[in-house]
Amino acid sequence: MLYNRTFTMIKPDAVEKGYAGAILSKINASGFRIVSMKMIQMSQRDAELFYAVHKERPFFNDLVSFMSRGPIVVAILEKENAVDDFRTLIGATNPEEAAEGTLRKQFATSVGENAVHGSDSNENAQIEAAFHFSSREMF
Repeated sequence: MLYNRTFTMIKPDAVEKGYAGAILSKINASGFRIVSMKMIQMSQRDAELFYAVHKERPFFNDLVSFMSRGPIVVAILEKENAVDDFRTLIGATNPEEAAEGTLRKQFATSVGENAVHGSDSNENAQIEAAFHFSSREMF
């Protein structure tokens, strides 16, 4: 069977609150297989590079500060239709608009601190995974 892969980050707010284990458990229970995972802390420069696509947006500086303020968990997930299924699992960016049972509904507190990132396309999943993992860390 051919599987798709996606990339996720458990963001600093969720790690600080001790939600990483619960989030990973829900990811596994939803049929995703974790094929690579580690805990890191992005530098300000790392966050600027990772979010460069948003450089001209008014929230860019706040996003960079938030994402570099503490440890995050990065992971590559595998499942058929991984990108779309994971976007459904994480829910809307605004936790108030997220569907019941989604990760953001359960663990996020605001649009800015929304607990979990998920790639929005197969192409971005590959780019984002390669940003955080070397080829020998991808299984």
